[in-house]
Amino acid sequence: MANNYDVVVLGAGPGGYVAAIRAAQMGKKVAVVEKEKVGGVCLHKGCIPSKSMLRSAELFHQMQASEEYGIKVGDVQLDMKLVQKRKSGVVDQLHKGVQHLLKQNGVSVYEGIGRILGPSIFSPQPGTIAVEKKDGSEAEMLIPENVIIATGSRPRSLPGLEVDGQYVLNSDHALEMKSLPKSIVIIGGGVIGIEWASMLNDFGVEVTVVEFADRILPFEDEEVSKEMNRLLKKRKVTVHTKAKVLSESVEVEGGKVRLRADKGGDTLELEAERLLVSVGRVANTEGIGLENTAIKVDKGLVQVNEYMQTAESHIYAIGDVVGGYQLAHVASHEGITAVEHMMEGDPHPLEATMIPRCTYSRPEVGSIGLSEREAKEQGHAVKVGKLPFRSIGKSVVYGEVDGFIKIISDEKTHDLLGVHIIGPHATDLISEAGLAKVLDATPWEIASTLHPHPTLSEIYAEGAMKVDGKAIHG
Repeated sequence: MANNYDVVVLGAGPGGYVAAIRAAQMGKKVAVVEKEKVGGVCLHKGCIPSKSMLRSAELFHQMQASEEYGIKVGDVQLDMKLVQKRKSGVVDQLHKGVQHLLKQNGVSVYEGIGRILGPSIFSPQPGTIAVEKKDGSEAEMLIPENVIIATGSRPRSLPGLEVDGQYVLNSDHALEMKSLPKSIVIIGGGVIGIEWASMLNDFGVEVTVVEFADRILPFEDEEVSKEMNRLLKKRKVTVHTKAKVLSESVEVEGGKVRLRADKGGDTLELEAERLLVSVGRVANTEGIGLENTAIKVDKGLVQVNEYMQTAESHIYAIGDVVGGYQLAHVASHEGITAVEHMMEGDPHPLEATMIPRCTYSRPEVGSIGLSEREAKEQGHAVKVGKLPFRSIGKSVVYGEVDGFIKIISDEKTHDLLGVHIIGPHATDLISEAGLAKVLDATPWEIASTLHPHPTLSEIYAEGAMKVDGKAIHG
């Protein structure tokens, strides 16, 4: 028996379930198909569990330094079983929340793998969904008016490098560690790699980062990358940039992982108890029936227009499967854009320069818009205001004075081009810059906004005044 729906969403991650709820809010009959658990990778294998563990690492670090704040404690010990228990509790609580939201909005949930079928007796156009069950029972047929592909992504590996889950890990495996290694090599100095480097270093693991690009966090402003590199080295994290791991050299012997990397013609010999591969993610586009449609796929990514619409006008795709910034908040926004467009609305397409980017390391990084180099390459004459956190009273009170804010504007138009923060609570602070971008605010308008004292947010006012050389405390 086939069930008819206005919208069927393949994948119930932060893109899929948000899209499903928005469609239901608009009075549509909606279903989601999820092969694992609603909430997707973000909730179960990504954003939430990793940030829970990062919070444990942050607190462990703070407790070890508590005497600086006048608090004497006994021997502070880390128990990874309890770290994992708390992580699981956080995930379970939020999982129940997503289940409740879907039920509350009348969204039907089908467990299994959803495949798009070609034209059939059910529909003259591609889009009928066959839900294949894990137990091998007969597939259920869903007949939608519209389809949203939100199947997410999985960790990428290096060609020729076998990830065994025991000694050679990806982020999925690392999240389940019951005990910590004494040492680890992390391949990849992007956002995920740096978050793991920071976390494991705070947990007391000897960490080495190997990055192919000429700097870690290569998509951030160069000064942010430089500051993060400096602070990690200060924490005794070894960082190798411009280094290419030789996959064929990786071997496991005697409980150790050994590998080599080429760095400008020189060979690095590396050894650790574990190897973590953190080199990006691969879109899940296989096995979902795209070959039965006219949908175009390029380099493994589904091709869409600015409204997330594919070459099949009734099928949309959002989130990691379309590439760009593979971030949960981007997927959610794209899901809402897709639904509002298919309902004959006129949503404003998402602009890349309006997307906040976050790294939840210690210190944190938050950024939006263009880097200084990008702004200059696009022909802008720029004015820059850069102010260190140590100039802000609340930062000194917190005992977290490393880092800075960097505000970039156009010298002629005064338009805000980019904001880059590295320092305490940067991932929370960056939202003010997001609002400023939406409102097309200038640094002068940011500086004219009263920021309460003492708060970390004061760095915005001072940084904005610094653009015109008028900062009081910097």
